[in-house]
Amino acid sequence: MKTLTAEQLAQAQLLAYNAKDLEAFVACYSEDVQVWRMPTATPQVQGHAAFRESYRQGSFAAPAVQAEITQRMVMGDTVVDHERVHGRPGGVSEVVVVYRCREGLIAEVYFFSP
Repeated sequence: MKTLTAEQLAQAQLLAYNAKDLEAFVACYSEDVQVWRMPTATPQVQGHAAFRESYRQGSFAAPAVQAEITQRMVMGDTVVDHERVHGRPGGVSEVVVVYRCREGLIAEVYFFSP
């Protein structure tokens, strides 16, 4: 299998997220993935199993939730996306997401929201 670039990984996980394809989504992430909701001192989610379960019960349980990229910046193995998330109670929300990739998978995710 061809190793994807950081930008290709970010796009693949976005497409899987919007398609509600949990297996394809999780496949973009490393076994030891860490998810941070900033500001925080510790990751909110650590490891593949916890990551899968978090999304299975959250965004993937709500088929109307869709993410739209308004801006993307790529610098080496880091991708920064400005997203608009539709379909949640309360209307459209915005978030900045930083994806840090390692060895062909997304290893760290940082969410920044107002």
